[in-house]
Amino acid sequence: MKQGNAIPTVSQDGLTVYLQRIRQYPMLTPEEETQYACDYRDNDDEIAAGKMITSHLRLVAKIAMSYRGYGLPINELISEGNVGLLQSVKRFDPDKGFRLATYAMWWIRAAIQEYILHSWSLVKMGTTAAQKKLFFNLRKLKSQMQAIDEGDLQPEQVEFIATKLSVSEDEVIMMNRRLSGPDHSLNAPVRVEGEGEWLDWIESNEDDQETTYGKREEFLQRMDMLKSAMSNLNERERDILTQRRLLESPVTLENLSVAYGISRERIRQIEVRAFEKVRKSIHTDMPH
Repeated sequence: MKQGNAIPTVSQDGLTVYLQRIRQYPMLTPEEETQYACDYRDNDDEIAAGKMITSHLRLVAKIAMSYRGYGLPINELISEGNVGLLQSVKRFDPDKGFRLATYAMWWIRAAIQEYILHSWSLVKMGTTAAQKKLFFNLRKLKSQMQAIDEGDLQPEQVEFIATKLSVSEDEVIMMNRRLSGPDHSLNAPVRVEGEGEWLDWIESNEDDQETTYGKREEFLQRMDMLKSAMSNLNERERDILTQRRLLESPVTLENLSVAYGISRERIRQIEVRAFEKVRKSIHTDMPH
């Protein structure tokens, strides 16, 4: 996909001008989106792909803004999010019944989060799913508990966060200290005499290319299995499951009951049934 020149960059004119520019791109109707997606998939139509990309640049910017608290330049977060958007457009299948925005959110967030984990500090934060969840949710939980002061958390706060995120209390304490403290230069001397730098003492824990490729392939495989599983749902089941479990801020049972004209309990039943269908489908497709 040759879209490099079609997407404006933040660095060209600054954030304010960039946001003004991307608002000029029209949003697509469901019918237009389906047609463009088919044109790109079936005919490799780059113009159609460009239409889908530019109509979702505002979505990337909105998601990138939610990660501003990590101290990285917003233009870089947006650029990484745009990379995720490009990947989602390349793999998007309109026949599965998703809107592109729903599918693209996964790719955009994944691209931004991976960038933050690798760039926020030269010292690796940790790569397990639980550690990533801790990294991206610690500030939010501290804010909810009004634990906004710098320094160590109270024991009961550490216990709550550890339980909430399924990590050890030691991991919570270490991550909080790491996020609360300033980044120091790795070229700073270890001792006052200046004999040796901190950089000399850091062992590289970066994955090799083979491991990185394997993780990416596993992620893509899981995304494909989710798409396939969701395609087995009817339109109502797919929409309710998406609204309840795939959005960053899930829609309430009350709002969905009003939208569909049925009880909250019926919405809950449809959600549970749809989730079970997806779970069974993914389990069946997984290699044993």
